Amino acid sequence: MRKAHNIFSPKASRILRALLIEPFKGWTVEGLSNDTHVSLGFTHATVISLIEQGHLNRDDRYKLIVSDPSRLLQRWAAFENYGSMNTFFNYHTFERDIDVFVSRMKELGSIEYALTGLAGANLVAPYVRPTNIQFYIKVKDDTVRIANQLDLRPTEKGGNVSMVLPYDEGVFYGMTKVSEVNVVSKVQLYVDLFNYPARGEEAASALLECIEKEWSFRIGQKRIK
Repeated sequence: MRKAHNIFSPKASRILRALLIEPFKGWTVEGLSNDTHVSLGFTHATVISLIEQGHLNRDDRYKLIVSDPSRLLQRWAAFENYGSMNTFFNYHTFERDIDVFVSRMKELGSIEYALTGLAGANLVAPYVRPTNIQFYIKVKDDTVRIANQLDLRPTEKGGNVSMVLPYDEGVFYGMTKVSEVNVVSKVQLYVDLFNYPARGEEAASALLECIEKEWSFRIGQKRIK
C-alpha cells in the first residue's frame, strides 16, 4: 500500500491545511483531493500515513476525522520554517501607522495577496503589536504593481514591508477577509508564526488558543446536530 514519505511535504501540507481548518468535517479522500488540487493517489497515500501515525480516524460513516488537531498542527508548525522556505521581497513604507497601511491593502483589488505574520495575526487574534507587514503574493510580477500602488521603496536591509512568494500556493487555501483585507487562514498564520522571531512564538500561542476555541465550538455544534 502506497504511503507518503513525508506528511509535511508541500503537496502533503495542502492536505494537512484542509484537514486542520475543518478537522471534524468528516472528509472523504475524494473530497480532500478535489478541495486541495492534489492527485487522488497522493491524497490516499498521505491519508494512509496520517492514519498509521495516529493523526486520523474513521468515524461511524467511514469519514475521516482528525484525532488530535492541536498535536498535528504543532507537529507541522515545528517542521515548517517560514523564513527559509519562502522568497522575500523587501520594501520600505513611510507610513508609520501599520493599521492605516493594512487598511490601504483593500485597494489592491484583483491582485492576489494574503496578509500573514504578526500583522495578519493582529487582525484576527490581536496579541503582539506588529512592527512590520508581510503578505503572500501569487505572482512575482505583481511586486511592481503593488509597490507602485502602496508607495513602497525597494530595500535590501531594514525594510518594514515584505512581499512573500510562497513555497506552495496552498498557503492561500482557507483565506478570509477581515475588514476587507485578505488574510491567510488561522491555521496558516499559526504555522508561519511558530518559528518566527520577534515574539512570533507568543503570537502563535495566543492564536492556538483562538483556534482551539473554534474547534471546540464546532464539536459542540456537531453534537447538537
